[in-house]
Amino acid sequence: MHSLSQVYKDHPVTLHHPLMDLNTMEEVPESYVWPPFDDYLDDETAKNSSIPIISLSEPSLDVLNQISSACEDWGMFQVVNHGVSSQLLSEMESLGNRLFSLPMKQKIKALRAPDGISGYGLARISPFFSKLMWFEGFTIAESPLEHVRCLMPDDYEHFCSIVQEYEHEMEHLARRLMELILTSLGLNKNDVKWARNGFESMHGVLQLNYYPLCPQPSNAMGLAAHTDSSLLTLLYQTSTQGLQIMKERHWVNVPPVPSAIVINVGDLLHILSNGRFSSPLHRVLVSRAQHRFSFAHFWGPTSETSIYPHPKLLSLQSPPLYQSITWADYLRLKAKLFNRALSSLLLSDGIPATNQ
Repeated sequence: MHSLSQVYKDHPVTLHHPLMDLNTMEEVPESYVWPPFDDYLDDETAKNSSIPIISLSEPSLDVLNQISSACEDWGMFQVVNHGVSSQLLSEMESLGNRLFSLPMKQKIKALRAPDGISGYGLARISPFFSKLMWFEGFTIAESPLEHVRCLMPDDYEHFCSIVQEYEHEMEHLARRLMELILTSLGLNKNDVKWARNGFESMHGVLQLNYYPLCPQPSNAMGLAAHTDSSLLTLLYQTSTQGLQIMKERHWVNVPPVPSAIVINVGDLLHILSNGRFSSPLHRVLVSRAQHRFSFAHFWGPTSETSIYPHPKLLSLQSPPLYQSITWADYLRLKAKLFNRALSSLLLSDGIPATNQ
């Protein structure tokens, strides 16, 4: 994904607000005050709904059926027995706690450039909203060494080794899940050009998220509603509630499950599946009682890989719904249209998808 750097250079994130130390706030500043929003469900059916939890140790056919159902009905599920050690997850949480507990004057030494991918800063979706989010982030697209060395000069090697181990485990899990997802669609690795080499050309970006304690959580938003631009997002959300997904026009909580990884269908998988697997709208709320960490691994193909509804999934009754687009061009489109980017690719005349 390193070649995607140019996409970010073409679409810098420019904010006209100074970074504030949210950990010291006794009330929510006006620039962070959001209009009233529904933080509880008002529909009994939705309240009783729950995100599927799938054990990867189950028989393969059961897992395939569960994944297919979860991707169709929710666009999200949680996996357990996934092979990532609970010790590594705990170490990541400890690193996140140490990183975001640093003084603001220290954190801004690793400030992400407006036209860059990596570094410390606010959410990249911030320019699409008039209010700021109760959020801090640290993005790792390549080696974190340069940034971490200026943040933690005495312990950067330990930080980098844990992050690299975590990224390795997420890459391995992403490849395993993508193969299962393709199989659940009736496809195999030979059907998809970028999958034929065992997904070796795929890349990930790691996003460390921090949501500080908020003195007035009903006035603030942790992360505004959005869909992900990736094929898959793998999220470890630690033990604090906050993540919600839109389901049938209601917000449904995604409760933390010990050591579980949340799997989120991205926009590119939505396109590949011809809309069968949905890319869900999701958001994060904040709390007065607990701060929250999460670690998101956004996984996808190289920047120039074309994604389109797969021909094997099409028929006269199911024509292609979306036009072909590369990941780089989709990110450019998302930078302009945000949550309207996916719908802007809808076809209205049944133009066939590009052949492989």
